[in-house]
Amino acid sequence: MRSDVINKGFERAPHRSLLRAVGCSDSDWGKPFIGVANSFTEIVPGHIHLPSLARIVKEGIRDGGGVPFEFNAIAVCDGIAMNHQGMKYSLPSRELIADSIEIMAQAHAFDAMVFIPNCDKIVPGMLMAAARLNLPCIFVSGGPMMAGKLVHNGKTSAVDLNSVFLGVGQLAKGSLSEAELVELEKVACPGYGSCSGMFTANTMNCLTEAMGLALPGNGTIPAVQARRSELAYKAGQQIMDVLSKGIMPEDIITRDSVYNAFAVDMALGGSTNSVLHLTAIAHEAGIDFPLSWINEISRRVPHICKLSPAGEYHIEDLDLAGGIMAVMHEISGLLKTDARNVLGQTVGETISQYDVKDRDVIRSLNNPHAATGGLSMLFGNLAPDGGVVKSAAVSPEMLVHRGRARVFDSEEDATAAIMAGKIEKGDVVVIRYEGPRGGPGMREMLSPTSLLSGMGLDKEVALITDGRFSGATKGAAIGHVSPEAAERGPIAMLRDGDVIDIDIPGCKLSAELPQEEIEQRIASLPPFELKVKKGYLGRYAERVSSASRGAVFAG
Repeated sequence: MRSDVINKGFERAPHRSLLRAVGCSDSDWGKPFIGVANSFTEIVPGHIHLPSLARIVKEGIRDGGGVPFEFNAIAVCDGIAMNHQGMKYSLPSRELIADSIEIMAQAHAFDAMVFIPNCDKIVPGMLMAAARLNLPCIFVSGGPMMAGKLVHNGKTSAVDLNSVFLGVGQLAKGSLSEAELVELEKVACPGYGSCSGMFTANTMNCLTEAMGLALPGNGTIPAVQARRSELAYKAGQQIMDVLSKGIMPEDIITRDSVYNAFAVDMALGGSTNSVLHLTAIAHEAGIDFPLSWINEISRRVPHICKLSPAGEYHIEDLDLAGGIMAVMHEISGLLKTDARNVLGQTVGETISQYDVKDRDVIRSLNNPHAATGGLSMLFGNLAPDGGVVKSAAVSPEMLVHRGRARVFDSEEDATAAIMAGKIEKGDVVVIRYEGPRGGPGMREMLSPTSLLSGMGLDKEVALITDGRFSGATKGAAIGHVSPEAAERGPIAMLRDGDVIDIDIPGCKLSAELPQEEIEQRIASLPPFELKVKKGYLGRYAERVSSASRGAVFAG
């Protein structure tokens, strides 16, 4: 075992002495050493309860004959970091998470790993680390938050964090009072867990299950339920089986499993951030997965689950309907069912044991919400390397849109203009210099999109950006436009009044400009100056690659 290098032989007496200081004894030598990467932090609702889950995971490991060693990873709450400078650090934290876990696993010679993520960048950061380390591993998330309940005029409705962001826009429009917003604020997030809709955190936890790196139920069992603790114990036990069978991430993270993840994503109408993260994970695993393939998957896999923000259901409803395994069973004919998982089974063998329990939540292939998947990649003279839109959350009247550009060089400027009522029906809001390098950090534009939605403009105004969107974003919001403005991408040459054509069914995003004029405008642009030149963000901006490559470090 790898851990032999720190606990076997007379020359390892100093190492054993240090291990004894943390509670190891003679009976532990020769047993597998299992790293438990726990992303606990007290400021993130999705992570505050993780110590109790980690304790249960470790019990499962010990009962399975292993020696667990828990360590922590950082975690950023995207909701708290939203719409200020803190959001510049969210995506860059993904690389730090992957790097720090690599350091801990290699420095301490762990034989296998259990990863305990839950929210936004922590899940993909840990998945990247798993692919890079290629050690036997398993994932167990903290689970989703329950939806909040709001009683208004005698009617109870389910609400979530997105409802609060929309409420800000409704307040600005005058359709919601400040007292009503405060009431909504108090009930939208009723307890611990990742935010209750099909936002980025839950999308990635569900896709970890779809890829085969987590046990059934990982993406959907609510954080507050006893079944989540049961799942944690099983994961601790199962890692010992994964280790004994020599099942490595390279056996699970394959082109077929990435395909399956995107296929499930299409069925769910998941977060646009999944494109960025799955691309980065594929990069770590040495898998070439062109963005153009995503549209091919979308054309094959229909959208059969409509969860918040696109619909009224939440993750708890998906769980009751059968969870991710039921979704995969429903689309089994469209999956690569020979792909392997941490149970030592094929995907086909595992999903055959599950059925759909609620056809309102998980529709049949014969009765989908849409014949194509919930995400679309757009290409054209504004996005030669692609842009992404959550087509599942776009109103039908906005699937094809032609409008005049309103150009802003930062999220703050765009937000101020929207709040001031300066955006008109038919406009296309353009927010640029918010990409991986330009931001730096590729901030989420949830505040502008939520304002537009809350003000009732999401059916009349589109938004494009080289930044990102939250999984909670809805409307004709097109992000990850590549190349970004900071790399002299075409989005940088746009001017107020330029006519932009959006054709989501046709997968096109273009400006009504001759190519010659586009090239002349780009050539006349001044050199881009990094906004941050020191600290981690400065180093990040120097090294980060395009969103079309997953915003991984170049080189």
